[in-house]
Amino acid sequence: MTLWCRLLGVEHTIVEGIQLLADMLVVEVRPSARQRFRCPECRRMCPKYDRGQTRRWRHLDFGAIMVFLEAQAPRVRCKHHGVIVAAVPWARHGAGHTRAFDDQVAWLATKTSKSAACELMRIAWRTVGSIITRVWADLSGGVDRLSGLHRIGIDEVSYKKGHKYLIVVVDHDTRRLVWAAPGRDSATLNEFFDALGPDRCAQLTHITCDAASWITKSVAAKCPQAIVCADPFHIVSWATDALDELRRARWREAATAAKTEKCPGPGRPPKGTPPRKATDTAKTYKAIRWALWKNPEHLTEHQHFKLEWLQIADPHLHRGYLLKEGLRLVFQAPDRQTAEQALDRWLAWAPRCRLEPFVKLGRTIKAHRADILAAIENKLSNGLIESVNTKIRLLTRIAFGFHSPTALIALAMLTLGGIQPQLPGR
Repeated sequence: MTLWCRLLGVEHTIVEGIQLLADMLVVEVRPSARQRFRCPECRRMCPKYDRGQTRRWRHLDFGAIMVFLEAQAPRVRCKHHGVIVAAVPWARHGAGHTRAFDDQVAWLATKTSKSAACELMRIAWRTVGSIITRVWADLSGGVDRLSGLHRIGIDEVSYKKGHKYLIVVVDHDTRRLVWAAPGRDSATLNEFFDALGPDRCAQLTHITCDAASWITKSVAAKCPQAIVCADPFHIVSWATDALDELRRARWREAATAAKTEKCPGPGRPPKGTPPRKATDTAKTYKAIRWALWKNPEHLTEHQHFKLEWLQIADPHLHRGYLLKEGLRLVFQAPDRQTAEQALDRWLAWAPRCRLEPFVKLGRTIKAHRADILAAIENKLSNGLIESVNTKIRLLTRIAFGFHSPTALIALAMLTLGGIQPQLPGR
């Protein structure tokens, strides 16, 4: 029977019998004497409470034959955890599969899609989510993922329709995902700082974020000593949104004027018919958005011509474009002093530009001035966190969605948390 233990890959287990049925192999086993009647929570030996029931655990297949381990599952009376089913050495507590089976499914889930893991391992769709949740809880049980944090990034990522979000926290130094939870508010983020504890919160030196109020509020309350660095991409995107708001207003005005413009009739207009000026202007405002969004060094020749037309036809919208580019160039300053001078000039220009979206943006930028300068001085951004968010979205697409965020968090931690499952026997 020692040979069967080696073939099954189980330890501290005694094989008592084997039954070969039509489409499965049932192996009768029992724990060794040292592993019997132990509490699954504290691993202490406890007095037996009753015989329990006969249970089966799904094991790795032998070729095309499904394998099950069958054994009695007695209950024990633990002084700390009460009456509970005794632990078995070949499976995790509460699982219907062996450790080797769980580990292989978890490894497949991190390398392939859930549908491929389901078809290969012959299990249900939801079972993969339960297994990866169980494996992550086991692997992370003896590891303190929150130790040694000094520079972190905080962001949220959508994982499901209906405004379902996860808060993710990434370590800038190790580049790994250290914490995630469903939600997008200060109360949920406070759970992370509570788990971190006041002593380790005091060790945080820099925190990058997208300047969301619920993040800055929680950081100010829990880590007042940490330097908050505003993400440059999100700051520039505010200017892009303000510019697009101006462009859409101009496009709506031109589209309204085009409706009242006289139409020459159906079909191709005859030669010599004057152009429909309002219609052409509306089309140009609609098509120019790509030129306004792109950086000047990436513009095509045709887009350069559009901006030259804009400078003559609509100086106000062109002024908004210059404001957007001026804010973007602030983050390219070589040092804090140069960036501070450039930002102050931009803040002096914004209130006097007579463009309401940029006047409003100027007040917002002024409120986050210190965070912007801190990001430039420390050369920190949320780029790493956005990369992790992209990988989480990819995991969601590969798995064709998750019914609960628990399985997604477990899979993200197994893939991006630095503690990856290993294939059994490797």
